[in-house]
Amino acid sequence: MGGARVSGPATPELTVELAGVRLRNPVLLASGTCGYGEELAPFLDLGELGGIVAKSLSLEPRVGHPPPRIWETPAGMMNAIGLENVGVEAFLKEKLPRLDEGVTVFASVFETEIDRYAEVCRRLSGEERVAGIELNASCPHVEKGGMEFGQDPASLASLVRACRRAADRPLLVKLSPNVTSVAEMARVCEGEGADGVSLINSLQALDVNVETRRPVLRNVLGGLTGPAIRPVALRMVYQVARAVRIPVCGMGGIASGEDAVAFLLCGATAVQVGTANYVNPRAGLEVRDGIETYCRRHGISRVTDLIGALEVP
Repeated sequence: MGGARVSGPATPELTVELAGVRLRNPVLLASGTCGYGEELAPFLDLGELGGIVAKSLSLEPRVGHPPPRIWETPAGMMNAIGLENVGVEAFLKEKLPRLDEGVTVFASVFETEIDRYAEVCRRLSGEERVAGIELNASCPHVEKGGMEFGQDPASLASLVRACRRAADRPLLVKLSPNVTSVAEMARVCEGEGADGVSLINSLQALDVNVETRRPVLRNVLGGLTGPAIRPVALRMVYQVARAVRIPVCGMGGIASGEDAVAFLLCGATAVQVGTANYVNPRAGLEVRDGIETYCRRHGISRVTDLIGALEVP
């Protein structure tokens, strides 16, 4: 569904509002798949997207896990990067200024303790270029933090409460699929003042090299992403969108305009393109074009008319 962008008087309106942030279209690039933005700049104009979610940031630089830490699977990939990043101060001083003013930037936050999460949020809140914060409370391949918060309602509530107090930017919470009830976790976030939720993060997974009799990843466990998880992600977006009033940003295996439209129909206000960026660095723009083409084909004048419009028997 990619190709040249359709133009003319019949071009549908693609702008949406996500957690109080106006996006020129509903397509963002997912955290961990577009670096800090500059990595993809040679391949596309990031300003033509709804925005990007930069690589997760911690208080200090983080090395991450040793290789091998990426592995291709049928219809997807596994990774155990370990949230390697330059740290929040280097992001603010070195990475963010390199992006054009027209790029909408959400900063992703990860830490191992609640007070450290909150401190990263506080430091990001002083930067006007940061349009919003996505709280990564669901990484499946770190020993401390991540799912430690995202799988327990009480811990998640404490985390969101602390970060809400520290942040003066719109706050999205990235939810884990590795839970019994994702709708319950979304309600916890809403109750503690989150402005929106993002889902889903990767599914915790394991693959084995039978010749060596070892796990394919040095970390043993990794996160499964890509088209293989899309039906799971759609199910969870559908459930969450009906459980809360705050907006939902959907992700999980989106590689085409049709994929994105399915998430919108299930209740997502916006979507994030992730694993597809590794195959095609222009995937985000092609997904945007595909949404526009779908709207043209079906006579839809505003993309917001698709949100939650799934016809259920």
